[in-house]
This record gives sequence, structure tokens and C-alpha cells, in this order.
Amino acid sequence: MKLGEARQRAFDNGFRPAAEAAKKPWKPSDKTLPINQIVNGDSIKVLNGLREGWVDLVFADPPFNIGYLYHGYDDAKKHEDYMQFCRDWIKAVYRALKPNGSFYLAIGDDYAADLCVLARREIGFHLRNWIIWHYTFGQQTKKKFARSHTHILYFTKSADPNELTFNADAVRVASARQTVYGDSRANSKGKLPDDTWYLRPQEAAFFEPTIRDVPVPSDPSALSYFDPTSSTWSISRICGTFKEREGWHGCQMPIAVLDRIIKASSNEGDVVLDPFNGSGTTSVSAALLGRRFVGIEQSAEYVGYARSRLEHALTAKEGAGEIHDKKRRSKVQTGTDAFGRPRVARRRKAAV
Repeated sequence: MKLGEARQRAFDNGFRPAAEAAKKPWKPSDKTLPINQIVNGDSIKVLNGLREGWVDLVFADPPFNIGYLYHGYDDAKKHEDYMQFCRDWIKAVYRALKPNGSFYLAIGDDYAADLCVLARREIGFHLRNWIIWHYTFGQQTKKKFARSHTHILYFTKSADPNELTFNADAVRVASARQTVYGDSRANSKGKLPDDTWYLRPQEAAFFEPTIRDVPVPSDPSALSYFDPTSSTWSISRICGTFKEREGWHGCQMPIAVLDRIIKASSNEGDVVLDPFNGSGTTSVSAALLGRRFVGIEQSAEYVGYARSRLEHALTAKEGAGEIHDKKRRSKVQTGTDAFGRPRVARRRKAAV
């Protein structure tokens, strides 16, 4: 689907400009599904108030319970309280998913194992992949190795692979048999990517040099992530200097991560749900790929910003450069980072 067609489909299927959505927001009493909308509310209550089995794909990037600053949410709960919170929202996700639906959960080290056991042994999901997303620009440490990865757990509601949506051809990459060895036995369509996603942007020129040698751009955000000639899931964490960075949310997912997940595990017209909409990346990716989307977010402030970001993406000119225009209304830099620390102004080199 072309970008213009995807945008038109979003408007045809219920998307409303940010100002209009703010004046007349969706309410549970409307007794309709909030298709192509970002709604303000508690995802557990919202999902449990809707009918069962209407969602094709869920991507969730919940609070990690590591002390981040969120609007209206305590990210430093006691272990038992956090686990009960996760139990409640994962059950609500399971209830909302269709029998052949998929669920991707992004989570940090502290609770990855706990939530995997909870989702599988207690709630009934089936684990398809435990993906490791390795990134650079992680928090540096003094008394332990620097943490530079996130877990993305890929679950399905059904154990039968024949019932699932998995568009292998939409995400295939060239294999070493094709690019290095010239092996005639290689699948001409390529291979499926690995379950490790990796890139050090500063070393992009040396990334798989036997396949392609690319120059390092001055702006790391201009790198071609998920290069089709590479079998590794290559993507950096969104950093403060990247054009994609919105600035008002400390936990923004790169759109390339969502693009691959949505292409693989949903079809055009399917419903993609994010119960922790946050910066709105899932909704933007889904809309631009011709899917229907639903974002649920407990912070009214985040909802307003995310609606503005989505509206810009759906009305900007063709091309990612326009979507990530530095002057877009949704790009608002907060005075502190996700832990409440004052931001340090970036020093620029003086002209010679």
C-alpha cells in the first residue's frame, strides 16, 4: 500500500484531527470500538469494557518499574503490586485478542523472566520468540557492565502456527548464501531475520562489509536501519539528537522496530492495539502501513502530544524527512529526562 493510500484509509476509518478529537473524545459509553483513535484512559478498564476478540496484534511497551517519571503513574511500585498490575493488563490484552492474534511485549531485564512466566504459565500465551534488541547510547555505569538491550517477547494466543498471521515475505532479508557464497541452493526470496536486533551507529561503515560498505552520515538518524541486505535487526535507541525524537516522552520506540513487527504479524486493515500508547509510535507506524490502530494512554498530556504527532505523520508530505520535520508541532523538548534530571544543553563546535 502506498503512503497516500494508507493515510486516506486512516481518515476513512475514523481518524480525526487532534483538535477535533480533543473536543469530542471517545468514551466507553459510546459503545463503539475506538478504531483509529488514541484515547485517554486506563487500558485495563477500557479493554475489559469492550467486547472480546477484536484485536489482531498488540504491541506493549509498559512501564518497567525502574523509577521513570510518568504523568499520573508511579513507576516504583512494590514487586507484588507491579506483578498484579501486569497480570491485570496482560489478561485484558489476552481477552481483546482474536484467537489467531499476536502479542509483542517490550520489557527490561528486571521483569522479563517474571512476565514471560506470567504470560505463558498463568494467562495462556504461547512464546514464539524471545528477541533481544541491542542498542547503543545506553546508560553508562561504574560498578557493572553497561545495560544496552531490551527484551521483546513475541507471543501468540494459539499454539498452532497455521492459524497465525506471519508475513515472512514482508520481512525477509538476503542470506549469506546469496550475498557471500553465491549458492544456487539459496532461497531467492532470502531468509527470515535473526532474533537479535543490533547496530552501533558509529560503526555503520564497517557493518557487514562483505555485503555493502556505506558511509557514516553526520546525523546517525539518517542511517538505513533494517537494511534489506542484512539478516540482523539493526536499530538504535532514539537519542536526544535524532530527528525522530519527539522530546516530551522519555521512552520513545524507534518506528523501524514497530514497522517490522506490524508488517510481519498483521495484514492491511487489521487492528493494531497499543495499551501504553506513550509517544504514539505504534499508532503512527500502523496508520502509515494501512492498518487500523487503537492507542490507549492514561496521561491526557501524552494523548494530546501523540495525537498531534499522528496528525502530522498523516498529513505531511511524502518521505520520512517530512514526517520527522524538526519544526513539527508535536516536537516539544521537556526540561528534564525520564528520571527527572535536568537536560544538559548540547555544545556545538564553533565555526572555524
